[in-house]
Amino acid sequence: METPPAAPTIDYAHRVAMYDMDRTITRSGTYSGFLMHVAGRRQQWRLLLLPLVGLASLAYALRLIDRARLKAINLRLLVGRRFRRAEIVPLAESYADKVVARGLHPAALEQIAADRAAGYRLLLATASFHLYVDAIARRLGMDDVLATRLDEPDGADHVHARLAGDNCYGEAKFARIDEWLSANAITRDAAHIRAYSDHVSDHPMLRFADEAVATTPSRGLKKLAPTMGWSVVDWRGRK
Repeated sequence: METPPAAPTIDYAHRVAMYDMDRTITRSGTYSGFLMHVAGRRQQWRLLLLPLVGLASLAYALRLIDRARLKAINLRLLVGRRFRRAEIVPLAESYADKVVARGLHPAALEQIAADRAAGYRLLLATASFHLYVDAIARRLGMDDVLATRLDEPDGADHVHARLAGDNCYGEAKFARIDEWLSANAITRDAAHIRAYSDHVSDHPMLRFADEAVATTPSRGLKKLAPTMGWSVVDWRGRK
């Protein structure tokens, strides 16, 4: 594993380490895996709808729908238009167990542990759904989570297969981070911030950080990182 970033010498009031999740901490994306996990254990007949999932993905590739719409369509097809929270929570927990058991980069876990030991507040910021991300975050020991929200009416026992607010991705993710900082009374000049991501869409978060790390980066981020002076590490390959 590459040497972790050195701790800052200035005594900042706050230290924050911000992590993307899919393909940063995890070896692969988690969204499709979650849908398949739920469908396979809850209503297997929904797997017959996979050709429609493929058509939705094609519509996204052709830019006929955006990423948020694609996620909502796939959730509706493989989980349902609406579903009881109590029914999905155990499946989210079992999926989190599966991801943590076999789907994480050991080097990412080492870096999380190093940041925690150095006194950093750990923030997981991801476009995946709170529906299952919260369970993964608890297992990782994250202090705070920002993720894509679903429509969950107050006092209701069900969740709707539609997004509540923006998909927590790119600029929208950074807006959520900014809101989180304000809500926690963390001002930029009083904080030392580290950020880790694999994807170029997180350039707003990485640009904002004092120490930005491109982790096993996508092609676009691998090209961008050297021009921005960001560290590049490869977290693959460790058993």
